[in-house]
Amino acid sequence: MAIERIRERLAQFERRELMGLAVLAVLVVGGVVFWYVRSLPTRVQVSTVSVGGGPGEGGHASSASPSPPAPKDIVVDVAGWVRRPGVYQLHEGDRIIDAIEQAGGARHGADLTSLNLAALLTDGEQILVGKAGGVSGGVGSGTSTGSGGGGAGGESDVVNLNTATLDQLETLSGIGEVLAQRILDYREEHGPFKAVEDLLNVSGIGDKRLADLKPHITV
Repeated sequence: MAIERIRERLAQFERRELMGLAVLAVLVVGGVVFWYVRSLPTRVQVSTVSVGGGPGEGGHASSASPSPPAPKDIVVDVAGWVRRPGVYQLHEGDRIIDAIEQAGGARHGADLTSLNLAALLTDGEQILVGKAGGVSGGVGSGTSTGSGGGGAGGESDVVNLNTATLDQLETLSGIGEVLAQRILDYREEHGPFKAVEDLLNVSGIGDKRLADLKPHITV
């Protein structure tokens, strides 16, 4: 009986009304399904964020590595058989070979075998480069470890001004590459030296330097 009444009731509706009921039913069912899906639990991604700040600020310390400190300056004395003896400023971590290069490099005839060229420099030390067959080289803390007058002062070879080569002239105390070349140029232009005093005619050589050279030169 109930089913027949429902059929009779539905038969009384027009086709348009039936379509409206169908659409309404679909919307109701769709809304129920949408609400159900939204109510389902979803997976949450949790990421850890590092916050900069010191321990007293409640944050984590930064993972970035600090910049390395700049190397400290050190001062060393380079003496003996080098082209430009003197006091030089280098950096912590530099080696004896670096100090010798700062002083213009070793002169011809220098003896480097007594030095550990790879040794690290320390502030205030002296590097003494000796001459082969003469003064021994060494490393000291503020004072020379070599014997004799230091550097070229202890040399015993006598150089002939009229036959000496550029390298041989450079072995003389106080005579570098430039001054040695002037001596050769003078000899080429004016002929052989007649006396050691003729060196006074070479630019850059005065009475004091000549007095230092006299025991080590001849003509």
